[in-house]
Amino acid sequence: MVLVLPPDVRGYLAAQHVMTLATQGADGPWAAAVFYVETDDGLVFLSSPASRHAGHLQHDVRCAAEIHGAADDWARIRGIQIEGRVELLQGDAAHLARECYARKFAFVRAEVAAAPIVQALARVQWYRLRIARLWFIDNARGFGQRQCFDAEG
Repeated sequence: MVLVLPPDVRGYLAAQHVMTLATQGADGPWAAAVFYVETDDGLVFLSSPASRHAGHLQHDVRCAAEIHGAADDWARIRGIQIEGRVELLQGDAAHLARECYARKFAFVRAEVAAAPIVQALARVQWYRLRIARLWFIDNARGFGQRQCFDAEG
């Protein structure tokens, strides 16, 4: 699936760092904040396989996500809402995900990573959120203004 986004939406995704990932499991709904990096085919993030959201994703890959910056006035609210599916990355795909992630987040680069980060990275799994539908909210254009983008293919 390909998601074609205009430059202002792509720029917003690139400028942010944290998404809230919402999952659903037998123990109920859950939301977790994760650092992400945008790639051509989705949003890449890492998580501990022991985390509640990773456990949920083993049974149901469907999820929702939300990305926003800080705002102190409703007219300045901008953000993204997402529907999609998460896939576990392994092998070459996981290696490429880590390289993309390291370009955005210097703290995971081997040459600068502190020992605790290196140890933690050895235990994480890499994931890709493939976006099926994305809404871009920009209240500067008017209260509740949203643009919807659907993946093609």
